Amino acid sequence: MTTPTRDRDTAADTARAGQADSAAQTSPGDAKDGGRRAKRAVRAARMADAASGGLKVLLVKIIALGLIDALALYSILVLVQSAQWIPALIVLAVTGYANWIYFSRGHLPAKYLIPGLVFLFVFQIFAAGYTGYVAFTNYGTGHNADKDSAINSLMLSAQERVPDSPAYDLTIVEQLGEYSFLVTGPDGNVAIGGDERPLEPVANAEMSGGQAVAVPGHTTLGFADIVANQQVIADMAVPLSDDPNDGALRTPDGSSAYVYLSKLVYDEQADTMTDTRTGVVYSDIGTGAFVAEDGTELRPGWQIWVGFDNFVRAFAEESIRAPFFSVLAWTFVFAFFSVATTFVMGLFLAVVFNDPRMKSKKYYRLIMILPYAFPGFLSALVWAGMMNQEFGFINVVLLGGADIPWLTNEWLAKVSILLVNLWLGFPYMFLISTGALQAIPGELEEAARVDGASAWQVFRSIKLPLLFVAVAPLLIASFAYNFNNFSLIYMLTGGGPRDATASVNVGATDILITMVYKVAFVGSTADYGLASAFSIIIFLLVGTISVIAFRRTKALEELN
Repeated sequence: MTTPTRDRDTAADTARAGQADSAAQTSPGDAKDGGRRAKRAVRAARMADAASGGLKVLLVKIIALGLIDALALYSILVLVQSAQWIPALIVLAVTGYANWIYFSRGHLPAKYLIPGLVFLFVFQIFAAGYTGYVAFTNYGTGHNADKDSAINSLMLSAQERVPDSPAYDLTIVEQLGEYSFLVTGPDGNVAIGGDERPLEPVANAEMSGGQAVAVPGHTTLGFADIVANQQVIADMAVPLSDDPNDGALRTPDGSSAYVYLSKLVYDEQADTMTDTRTGVVYSDIGTGAFVAEDGTELRPGWQIWVGFDNFVRAFAEESIRAPFFSVLAWTFVFAFFSVATTFVMGLFLAVVFNDPRMKSKKYYRLIMILPYAFPGFLSALVWAGMMNQEFGFINVVLLGGADIPWLTNEWLAKVSILLVNLWLGFPYMFLISTGALQAIPGELEEAARVDGASAWQVFRSIKLPLLFVAVAPLLIASFAYNFNNFSLIYMLTGGGPRDATASVNVGATDILITMVYKVAFVGSTADYGLASAFSIIIFLLVGTISVIAFRRTKALEELN
């Protein structure tokens, strides 16, 4: 007879023995799994080592990073020469970090991330940040440098040769693509200087016949080189000293230099510019230029911080506000109707060619997407030629010599743009609508038909809501794209016809992005500050519309 305690001990021993047997039975499998894991770890380590080392990889790294380092070094020298210390330090730090990452073992994720991060910063973050900075300045034609450069430019532009100026023996020398004057004064002193670089004494010049003909570190230009670059040399003005009122040396022939004095005199204490010919005094009143009492400005001026003045001009000045709001309204109309017409046309064709009774559907679909296969700007140029009022294919051939101003009449030009964009955009909508329709389960339509629903009811109540679930984000993206559809507008109409009442270069068919381009780059004057302010306004508009639209589309997700 056994006791309960003894039974429990026997059961425990039996369980431990079973666990030991089970462990013994599974240990080979566990060992095999452990071996696989070890092999994978070794393989991953070898891949990391191969990505980090090896003679061939090392040579590629040295060559590639050598080119990058050379470019970075050149950029640093240029930045240091222009006293831009912070950008120079940033370039130096990024280059040093990249060299450390690529020449060290490990850091595999960083090796792949660094190029993308650099391009992201240069082409996205820096571009956006610099645009935002320019929007708060007066940067543009006549205001594209600092104050010292503007003063020098003003005085150089008003220079006249001193009648009794002594002649300086001149030798043109060159260093790193930059020309300098090596002059020997009437008193025999030798000095060297260049544009915006005052003359400095030279002690180790090579002399010939009492004239300095060479200086170490520079290349002396021969007669042929001087003739080949005579316009550049003739435009040079080398200051005699740091004081711009002392005048500058200029040369008419490349062999002798003479003193030129400006008819404008700058008073550093009073911060005024005086025209000695008329006696008019121009003062710095904080507008980035020297201004006379009657409001006359001396150009060029200089770049200053103006705060929100560019945004105020966009909404306050009548000559800018009226065309701006006109362009803004047309931009919304163009973007909305572009999306609506292309989507309706694309959806209609998708429904038609999705019918199982349609024969040779693949050939028709191929023809439908042909407009989408050609570059948009080339297609816009072709349409511009066909819509020419005098020689276009539409007027001459299709309409028998009609004289319809498709692109020069304000309203016809807008209709023409919408028609051309319909031709360019419906294939995209056709493709996404076809895919969305084919993704809808056929059982839903069969069930609706059994319940007695008509074809129109099935489309309106079942297919269309499910279709919007898939295409709504793409419609929002298409609206944002057409809101900034620069190539179509610029290639087809150039934004014309021109609005003669506006103080900015704008036309009847311009949208915001083409107006920004014209304000910044087209015409005799460029206003980068105002153009950047318009760019920020566009960003805020598109961003706000997109956020609101995407939030509204969340309601469609419930249909899933």
